[in-house]
Amino acid sequence: MLKNITLSAEDRLIAQARQRAQRERKTLNAAFREWLLAYVGKSAAAARYRELNRTLKHVSAGRKFSRDELNER
Repeated sequence: MLKNITLSAEDRLIAQARQRAQRERKTLNAAFREWLLAYVGKSAAAARYRELNRTLKHVSAGRKFSRDELNER
């Protein structure tokens, strides 16, 4: 279910956003929904990362690695 919301922005900014959306062959609404998903996803990804670090904090390689060792490929 989609819900309508009202946003406020400068006319110039809205016009530029519409032009970009048109170049990308999408509506401004579609572009906003993509942005909203990315915005929410960033905090969710950060939470998953923190949880992973918490669950793996007991893992040890037995020693500390030097900066050069960590950067080796």
